[in-house]
Amino acid sequence: MIIEDMIFIDALYMTVITLATVGFREVKDLSYSGKIFTIILILSGFGVFTYALTIGARIIIEGEIKEVFKKRKMRKKVEGLSEHYIVCGYGRMGSIIVKELLANKMPVVVIEKNKSNLPENDNVISFEGDATNDEVLKTAGIEKARGLITVLPSDAENLYVVLSARELNKDLFIVARAVEKEAEPKLKRAGADRVVSPYFIGGLRIAHTVIRPTVVDFLEFATSSDYMEIQIEEIEVSPKSSLIGKSIAQSGLGKDLSIIIIGIRRADGRMKFNPNSQTVIKEGDTLIVLGQTDNLSVLEKLAKG
Repeated sequence: MIIEDMIFIDALYMTVITLATVGFREVKDLSYSGKIFTIILILSGFGVFTYALTIGARIIIEGEIKEVFKKRKMRKKVEGLSEHYIVCGYGRMGSIIVKELLANKMPVVVIEKNKSNLPENDNVISFEGDATNDEVLKTAGIEKARGLITVLPSDAENLYVVLSARELNKDLFIVARAVEKEAEPKLKRAGADRVVSPYFIGGLRIAHTVIRPTVVDFLEFATSSDYMEIQIEEIEVSPKSSLIGKSIAQSGLGKDLSIIIIGIRRADGRMKFNPNSQTVIKEGDTLIVLGQTDNLSVLEKLAKG
């Protein structure tokens, strides 16, 4: 407009066809100054366009490459795992479960459908995917896993995951969440070893907090990873253990390690609560014990033999 004394629309038209390299006819013959300006406009415009295109492509490609390498890194980590736990769903409940498992040094793999919900912690192995898909479960190493916990939003999804997981690994320990009470028997028939109803347990917890507040505080203290000084643990007695054939008094667990045996689950599934000092420890027993974490580690070694 300034150099060639054009009206706005003619100047805009000339600028657009120049930058677009369309090559339509010029509105009027250009002067020497107009030609110089057009050369500068073409070079600068093309440079800006190329730069913008390069930056855009780099962002897209780097993002995709980064995602590919991240997935490959996760797969390699999973390939090196065994006896791990798979958590399906990383919502409010799933994140608490993962936190507790990690606090107890248990390897965890997370499967979450919603990418925005995936854990930001790089130390947590996680995948974006549908846990009802067999291939996704295989990617999470279900054949070598020790257990699976499914806390997806609906009972139908949890039921499907349980069916798929039990088919892929017959020995897997499966815990499933039940939203509706009626879903519990169906989940067990599908292959779940344990079914947990959060609303039922939450209701009991609130009621017990009112009725027995001190007991609830003690159980929270003894089971939460936030309080690691004293814990309630279950420890299995292996065939090589030196504890086999000894009574609780002879084992010295109470005297030497200040460990309280709350209960014993026998190999046949029978539960013995509050055993006395003359109760004999047998092969295959699972000891439910309360004590300091250091002493519990000593007992675990004794139980393994």
